[in-house]
Amino acid sequence: MRFTKSLIAVVLLAASLSVAVGQPVRTLIVFAASSLTDAFEEIGAAFETGNPGVDVLFNFAGSSTLVAQLSEGAQADVFASANPRQMAAAQDAGRITGEPWVFARNRLALIVPADNPARIESFADLQNPGIVLVIAAEGVPVRDYTEAMLTALSADPAFGQTYVDGFRANIRSEESNVRQVVAKVALGEADAGIVYSSDVTPDIRESVLQFDIPDAFNVIAEYLIAVVEGTADGELAQSFVDTVRSDAGQETLERWGFVRGVPERQCRYLLFIPVCW
Repeated sequence: MRFTKSLIAVVLLAASLSVAVGQPVRTLIVFAASSLTDAFEEIGAAFETGNPGVDVLFNFAGSSTLVAQLSEGAQADVFASANPRQMAAAQDAGRITGEPWVFARNRLALIVPADNPARIESFADLQNPGIVLVIAAEGVPVRDYTEAMLTALSADPAFGQTYVDGFRANIRSEESNVRQVVAKVALGEADAGIVYSSDVTPDIRESVLQFDIPDAFNVIAEYLIAVVEGTADGELAQSFVDTVRSDAGQETLERWGFVRGVPERQCRYLLFIPVCW
């Protein structure tokens, strides 16, 4: 997904309306991982209410897609990534100013359609022949976390490489972002998918069943946020970052299934390897 014409059109429309009423409009463009859609839309609405004359425009996509857009010079003010690796890539491209902050955490979850046609009873069943499994594409953060999970499973005697081979043999589709994985499972186009626990939102809760992934193999996802280099309004961008990290922002994220970020946790990159403290 390239930086869409519709987003540009909205910016132009906002500008024309501001001229009509004589009130200047400050536009904030936020690039955010697709798994943040619901929480960030709520935070964005609250931010607009608290900052009259501000329009928050979101570009939601897989973090790797967003980094590609930023690397090509797309205009943005804030970037929120679903993992440290993609934030490091944005920084390597010269598009991040200051140090990123860990603002939320998440966990992996297994979902199946509500009618469960494959009769999946546990996480262990994902190796069974004939399962139609959908996961995210390579480079998407949830795929990175899925690969880390599979590495842990391969080292465990109860699962081992045989389980991992069976899991991989069942992959039928690799999606460009986690919300597309969710949609395929909710629509019954796949028997199972690996997503974030926060992706089981109220609008799809009746369409899917959720199975926990054992703690020994689950992976804690860390989300980072930073101001984009070249932002048109650095003060406004920093204010949005501060809002996300505030108690109110954290409470919103928790309502949408995320775990609070570690207070005052920052990340710096050494030879493109994220080091967080």
